[in-house]
Amino acid sequence: MKVLVLGSGLMGRGAAFDLKNSDHVESVIVADIDEKRAQKLADEMGQKVTAKKVDASNREQLVDVFNEVDVVVSAVSYRVNLLHTEVAIETGTHLCDLGGNFEVVQKQLELDGEAKEAGVTIIPDCGLAPGMVSVLARAAIDGLTKTEDVKIRVGGLQQEPRPPLNYALIFSVEGLINEYIEKCMVLRDGEITYEEPLVGFEQIEFPEPFGTLEAFNTSGGTSTLPLTYEGIIDNLDYKTIRYPGHGHKMWTLMKLGLMDSEPQEFDGVKIAPRVVLERLLERNLPETSKDATLVRVSASGWKGTESRCIDYEIIDYFDDDTGLTSMMRTTSFTASVAALMMGDGRITERGVVPPERSIPPTPFIEELRARGIDIKERIY
Repeated sequence: MKVLVLGSGLMGRGAAFDLKNSDHVESVIVADIDEKRAQKLADEMGQKVTAKKVDASNREQLVDVFNEVDVVVSAVSYRVNLLHTEVAIETGTHLCDLGGNFEVVQKQLELDGEAKEAGVTIIPDCGLAPGMVSVLARAAIDGLTKTEDVKIRVGGLQQEPRPPLNYALIFSVEGLINEYIEKCMVLRDGEITYEEPLVGFEQIEFPEPFGTLEAFNTSGGTSTLPLTYEGIIDNLDYKTIRYPGHGHKMWTLMKLGLMDSEPQEFDGVKIAPRVVLERLLERNLPETSKDATLVRVSASGWKGTESRCIDYEIIDYFDDDTGLTSMMRTTSFTASVAALMMGDGRITERGVVPPERSIPPTPFIEELRARGIDIKERIY
C-alpha cells in the first residue's frame, strides 16, 4: 500500500518511522508546507520515504496528493481535519487523523453517509487519548456483560520533573490549554453530562519511580465515547495524570484569567492573556527530553453473575534507540497502525467512525505490543 503522512513534525515523524518499517507499505510520502523540513525527514527515513511540498489547507493540492495513495495519516492541526475528511471522500482515500477538537469531530461524523457511499473509512481521533485509550476502553467493556464504571487515566510526563510546573511541552501548548479550559464530557448514571476541568482531584499510584501522582478532570479525552456508550454504561470519565501540585498551579493560572482568549487592553495594547501564557510556556518550559507515558483504563461491572474488573495499564518510556519520545510512540503509532489496518482490510467498517467503533481491539493491541508498547491486562 501507499501511504501519505501529512505533516513532518513530531507526530508525523513517528508515523513515518513506523510505516516505513512495515513490509505491507510500498512507499510513504511525507508532505509539509515546509519542503525543506519534509525533505530532511524523508532523507532520515530512507529510500521508501519521499517528500512533497503540500499546503494542508489547500484543497487542490490535497486532492492531487490524496489521489497518489491508498491511506492518509493527517498529523497536522485539527483545524483542517474537516477539509481532509471532505477530500478523502472526494478521492476515495482512507484517512485517519489525530483529532484535537470535539466540535470538529462532530462535523466530520456528519459526513458518515457520504463516506459510506464513497466506500472509504475515515477515523478521527486516532491519537493517544482519544484514540488508543478509546480502543482499550472498548476492549474492557467487551469483556463484561454489564459495565458500570469506566475510568480512563492518562499522563505524559518527564522522567525527571523540573519546577515550577514539573512538566514539559510534550505536545502542543494550544492543545494543552484547551484541555485545561474546556468542559469535560462524561457519563453519569448512563447520561451525558459536562463537568468542569481542573477539578475532581484524586491520587493515583504507579510503580516506582513514579509513586503517588495526581489525576484531575481535563477535556477531550473521552471524545465520542460518551456518545457511543450512552445508556449502556453507568459512569465514564477521563482524567489527566500529573506530578503532584501541577493541577492546582494550572487552576490558579486559569482563575487569574491567564487562559482567557478574549483580547484585553494593557497600557494601550490589546492582547489575549492566553496568547501571553502560551508564549511564556513555550519559552520557559523545558524541552521534552526523556519522557514517559502512563495509561490506566479500568472497567468494572459484571461478567454473568460475577462482579469483575478489567484493567489495561501502560508505562512507556522514551526510546533511546530510535530517539522517539514516548508521546510520539503512543500517539503516532496508534495512527500508523490504524492506517495499516485500513489499507490491508482488517478494518472493514465504512464511513466516518470513531476508534472505539472501527478498530478491532485484539489485533490493535497485538500490533502495539509488537512495537514495544507494553500493554498489561489484569482481570480480577
